Amino acid sequence: MTSHEPEFPEYIRENYPAEGRLFGDFLGGLWSTACEALDVPLEQSVRTTRMLRALLPPWAHERIGPVPVQPSYVADDGFPAEMSVNWSGAQPELRVLFDSLGHEVVWPGDSVFRTRCLDHVRQTFTPRAGRPSPAPLWHSIAWRPPSGVVHKTYFGLYSWPHAHREAAVTEAMARLGLAAAWADTRRRIETVEGDREIEFFAVDLTDDTQARVKIYYRHHDAGLAQVERVAAVALHHDARQAQAAYRTLAGEGAEAGEAALSCLAFRSGVDRAAESTTYLRLPALVPDDREAVERTAALLHGQGVDPGRFRALAAALAPGPLSGSRGVLELVSFRAAGRHGDVTTYFRFPVYDRPPPSPLSPVDLG
Repeated sequence: MTSHEPEFPEYIRENYPAEGRLFGDFLGGLWSTACEALDVPLEQSVRTTRMLRALLPPWAHERIGPVPVQPSYVADDGFPAEMSVNWSGAQPELRVLFDSLGHEVVWPGDSVFRTRCLDHVRQTFTPRAGRPSPAPLWHSIAWRPPSGVVHKTYFGLYSWPHAHREAAVTEAMARLGLAAAWADTRRRIETVEGDREIEFFAVDLTDDTQARVKIYYRHHDAGLAQVERVAAVALHHDARQAQAAYRTLAGEGAEAGEAALSCLAFRSGVDRAAESTTYLRLPALVPDDREAVERTAALLHGQGVDPGRFRALAAALAPGPLSGSRGVLELVSFRAAGRHGDVTTYFRFPVYDRPPPSPLSPVDLG
């Protein structure tokens, strides 16, 4: 697998002044900043910032150094977390995704979640099931005021041979009662031309009947038409809306850019993939973050979402002027499944001066 390290000129690599700060304090500060930009009441901002710090792994109590001690593949520079916002609904949903880096993460009510879903599949992704190594665990929390927090877990399959990825996913889907839906989806995807690989397997840790199991594909050198054909595998998918969204983000070109992603979501009782989400990596499509924000704002406006809070958020999270950076707004996803304004924006935090050396490339989630 080739590296996707960004080749940015020095003048667009303005970093956060993060060295010496605790990881938890740094991320908590960014969460508070996002809450302020999104007009979240102060009491809710303070309460959820404390919640975030309590849920982060033990590395949150360590200090940020000049280089990552244990590089994560969440971000190009090895930083172990990213922030995203989904813009559907009356209130935006704020999320943080983080790498456990080998630590155990215990959620509130963990025993309930584990018996319902996670324990059914967790061992499938370990050497005890014949895998070459334990799958790295990534976790996320998602909060849409005034609702409760939703927890999600991701198994990273990116370092395994392809045969092991396929075998683990097939076994996990069978354990969850989704074998027929997965078999149908695989047959449909195999008819789509192009080169792609399974990168992640994810589960929503909730008892909600709408809980999803998600499988993520990374595309290699794909065109927009190709990623759309993969998205159309899902039962609920509006091709016209999706194609219009892709064109808004990608501009005049027909290419999907570097390492586009497709997520296929499965739900109990549905005999094929229920929904699909397509992710486009904006640094491969635009010259800087200012243009990335403009195109995303146009997409939100076209979806009937006022882009004002999105613009404020992007400006607040960037370490400097948007015209002088690229990759802070790393990724934008679109799901055409009938929900109004289902756009998610993903923000990376440039902390380290240069990416860590690695044969693996980072992968992005929703």
